[in-house]
Amino acid sequence: MSEQTTTIISKVWGMCNPLRDDGVSYGDYLEQLTYLIFLKMSDEYSKPPYKRNTGIPNGYTWSDMNDLKGAELETQYKELLKNWVNKMEF
Repeated sequence: MSEQTTTIISKVWGMCNPLRDDGVSYGDYLEQLTYLIFLKMSDEYSKPPYKRNTGIPNGYTWSDMNDLKGAELETQYKELLKNWVNKMEF
């Protein structure tokens, strides 16, 4: 495993510790982290050299939440989950 991969894995598990400590189950925080990784990847694909339309509405992208912190970030993320994810068709 490369050093970069090891660093990424450590960061992801580091994000899980506060969730676990607050009583969030493994399945729940795995779902949340997976969704956040999806948003980050979508953001990267929307920029050069890819420049793809990812279909994520304005206000719900990684870039829209990237500079938010604390309660403001939590409020925006909850709004995203409530209004956008529930409308997705699988």
